[in-house]
Amino acid sequence: MATRIDPIVSPKVTLEVLAPEQVRRIHEATLEIIETVGVRFPTTRALDIWEAHGATVDRTTQVAKVPRTVIEDALALAPASYVLGARDPSQDLPLDGEHVFAATDGCGIEVIDIVTGELRRSRLQDVEEIARVADACDEIGFHWVPVSAQDKPAESRALHELAAIWRNSTKHAQTESIVTEHEARAAIEMAAAIMGGREALRERPVLSMMQCTTSPLGQDGGSIDAALVAAEAGIPVGFMTMSSSAFTGPATIAGTLVVGNAEVVSAMALMELVYPGCPVYYAAAQTAMDLRSGAYTGGGPEDFLFGAATNALADFYHVPLSMGAFATGAKEPDWQAGVENALSCFMASVVTSDMLLGVGLLNGSRIFSYEQMLFDCEIYSIVRSVLRGIDTSDEGLALDAIREAGPAGDYLTLTHTRAHMRELWTPRFMERRPYGQWSAATDRNRDWALDRARAILRDHRPDPLDPALSAELDRIVAGVESDVASGKLVVAAHG
Repeated sequence: MATRIDPIVSPKVTLEVLAPEQVRRIHEATLEIIETVGVRFPTTRALDIWEAHGATVDRTTQVAKVPRTVIEDALALAPASYVLGARDPSQDLPLDGEHVFAATDGCGIEVIDIVTGELRRSRLQDVEEIARVADACDEIGFHWVPVSAQDKPAESRALHELAAIWRNSTKHAQTESIVTEHEARAAIEMAAAIMGGREALRERPVLSMMQCTTSPLGQDGGSIDAALVAAEAGIPVGFMTMSSSAFTGPATIAGTLVVGNAEVVSAMALMELVYPGCPVYYAAAQTAMDLRSGAYTGGGPEDFLFGAATNALADFYHVPLSMGAFATGAKEPDWQAGVENALSCFMASVVTSDMLLGVGLLNGSRIFSYEQMLFDCEIYSIVRSVLRGIDTSDEGLALDAIREAGPAGDYLTLTHTRAHMRELWTPRFMERRPYGQWSAATDRNRDWALDRARAILRDHRPDPLDPALSAELDRIVAGVESDVASGKLVVAAHG
């Protein structure tokens, strides 16, 4: 049974972190950096493309210095909106600047076990079970592969993860772990099988890909080659900068935005030069380095500002944004996780970021928690309610109801109350019991969240894949593994 996706739509509450002239200054600084400093593209195909379009290419350093006009002309070809397809067409997601969808995040490497509560390495079964829980949550619009299937071969791991999501959910799948050309071709073959052919896939892509840049001012060669394969097939592809202030970016927020922006827009421009009009999107999860440990923080005021600022940049380039939100730096679902995820979700949503990532992850995207997953859904539902704003229509002002109740009256039995009472937000996991009842109880909100996740795993049955289609996915994955084993395909293993 498919669940209804209820996104944030056209927020009535808005926020401007960067004024238009500030966005323009960051854009101009970005073009100057790309043209005079350059961005590293460690792949022969990308360097050939840049050189053919007038860039200055250093084959030794693999750095391309690209004229600003080439970047701007290429970006102008990117579509401003498109649809992310789903196995269930009613769950297709319009990326049109008017909707905000939340998603799981990845690729975590540890899981807090739903049965034992112990922290352990992630495996394929976790991908399957998390997908089933996410399929049942109407706050979650699509999937990122949440954790790594570390019990599967490195050369085919990402493909096993994708197949697991499609078998356990009817929602869209966006992967961040397809980082080689052979994986991309196999993943597209799988997605085409799901949709009934390449043209149907192009029309309603059930798969999208995200590639991480390599800060500062670099790309990953395998990821760029995989992205070009995706762009050729019409698969939406995005590029995520994770530049970190004072480490892989300047100590200032604006400077780190310039570095990350140069990485993202140079990669998007490359796609458009080769496949004009292909769907691309901006992706970002920038942060500030913890000055005491050097760690990726996953929460803090800089993160919240980055979340809103990168949306302003994506809007400037007229492309959708996939934004790191949630994915707290906290080690367990505690007050820190609540503060960081609430603020990051609000900041990214109030500026209408298209895709919010990170549901369920702790410790800076390393550990998955079912309790945190459902708490994050609750946070998203609060933000969704806030951003609907206040209805001041005649029905919203409720003058007839006020007259009917009159002085010293009550509203409990009124028709107006019955018509609107379910619009009031009701928590599922927030603690609202009277103090005496709460202090005497042995259960807590973390217990409620965990019980809910266990109930979903016990009772929720997503619409299954046709057995023949499921077998076709297995055949494609097995073909990759066979080619590697026989030496027909030589790949560099990755985690």
